[in-house]
Amino acid sequence: MVHDNEPAGGLGDGVLGGLERRNAIDAVRLRIGMAISLGMLQPGERLPDQEEVARGLSVSPITARRALTSLAEDGVLVRRRGRNGGTFVADRPSAEALRQLVVPAAETVEVHSLIDRRLLMECALAHFAALRATAEHVQHLDGLTRRMAEAQSWSAYHQADDEFHRSVAEAAAVGSSATEYLKVLEQLYGYFIPYPIDQLHVSNHDHIGLVRALAARDCETAVQVSHQHVDRLHRTMFVGLLEAHRAGDSTRSA
Repeated sequence: MVHDNEPAGGLGDGVLGGLERRNAIDAVRLRIGMAISLGMLQPGERLPDQEEVARGLSVSPITARRALTSLAEDGVLVRRRGRNGGTFVADRPSAEALRQLVVPAAETVEVHSLIDRRLLMECALAHFAALRATAEHVQHLDGLTRRMAEAQSWSAYHQADDEFHRSVAEAAAVGSSATEYLKVLEQLYGYFIPYPIDQLHVSNHDHIGLVRALAARDCETAVQVSHQHVDRLHRTMFVGLLEAHRAGDSTRSA
């Protein structure tokens, strides 16, 4: 867990200047705000409870609570008490507040670079995992794909997804060579925003395909599936969505 004066996600000495400059509360505010701006979270949609938000965004509960409270004060979220209470996206989120909660264009270049690094390393890990994964590894990974398929919130899905990719790295049995990959993974997870669960369930099809390839010791398919899975991030992660949104704005203003 991170403290309020730590970088988002507890990323330590990561390469992302933007994350290092942003405190944990501001990072959570930004990630939730972008999800709303990009339509990933809809007006009136209920967020998971505070503990789940904290786990899903890899921050401490107090950081999650302070970020959610701040967004409510800004008119982005609303807090409701009672049996059907909780934290919800405002029916009309403050447009002014949301305009302040966007990753600068220059920072998206750094994120694309991280995705490329993940692509290179994850394909290599998939290759070695296909060679070295034990029956226990495959069984564990299969169980995680089932957890993701049954997840009803982005938070529950993301927690299982994190464990899945770490478990693939463990199955590859490349020792300390996996350390750099795990750093990159953590840095990218520092930019994870809530996604609709249906979209995440589609992404889980890649995980299922990878497990089948590992079980069959099919290195070529394992690498192909991993390549497809990570390369898609350039289009579906918020950086791709932001760039498409900005391009649309430029076209409309031309």
